[in-house]
Amino acid sequence: MRLAALQAEDRAVKSLVAPLRQALRGGDRKTAVVLLAAPLILTTYRYFGDRTFYRSHLASHVVMFGDSALTAALYSFASCFLLLGLVPAMIVRVLFREPLRAYGVQAGDLHFGGRAFLAMAPVVLAVSAMAAKTTPFRAEYPLFKGAGGSPLLFLGYAFAYLFYYLGWEFFFRGFMQFGLRESLGDGNAILIQTLASCLAHIGKPTGEIYGAILGGIVWGLVVFRTRSILAVLLVHWLLGVSLDAFICFGGLGVLAAR
Repeated sequence: MRLAALQAEDRAVKSLVAPLRQALRGGDRKTAVVLLAAPLILTTYRYFGDRTFYRSHLASHVVMFGDSALTAALYSFASCFLLLGLVPAMIVRVLFREPLRAYGVQAGDLHFGGRAFLAMAPVVLAVSAMAAKTTPFRAEYPLFKGAGGSPLLFLGYAFAYLFYYLGWEFFFRGFMQFGLRESLGDGNAILIQTLASCLAHIGKPTGEIYGAILGGIVWGLVVFRTRSILAVLLVHWLLGVSLDAFICFGGLGVLAAR
């Protein structure tokens, strides 16, 4: 009786895991890997890659340039680049055995990408200017509150910020979006990465969360059209840097004048 019960329990367990095993071994293996890796990577970044983790566990051991607040921001930028950028890139190259250019890491259609950037840049600058006047955004940004200490410091901070956006854009618009399009189609791939990127903004100002939905869709379309994350990467980086510049200096023109 005991043996029969154990055998029945074993068959029940196998029947539960069978769909996942089939997905990982079947023709949609890439899709299964992307959908499994995405929450694992995002969760790891959320709990171990942000400024809170640095302040709680690392600030007493590692401080760069004598400023723990600056180090916290740099730590979050590096973590995003490593976890959301390099880790999925390794999955693409080692597990999928595909070139990174198939995931948007290429120049792509520069003509359309340039036009898309020029069309979106004024919009994100206007959005940044308006957001910089609101209390929630001023409380949240810049991620390093001392970024406005000098133009040179801000430029260094803005350059480091680019690595954050490199990781972010490759993860959502590269790894997830290109990784899911073959089996789920372009539309569903865009919607799924939009879902994930929106949820990753939880805790940010309300306007930013809703903006992530619109941005995820529009930027997803641009990425597929250009076959590259380049234009969207630059627009997203411009959005973040200009918001910080408006908060710290009142605008990009003031920064340049100094």
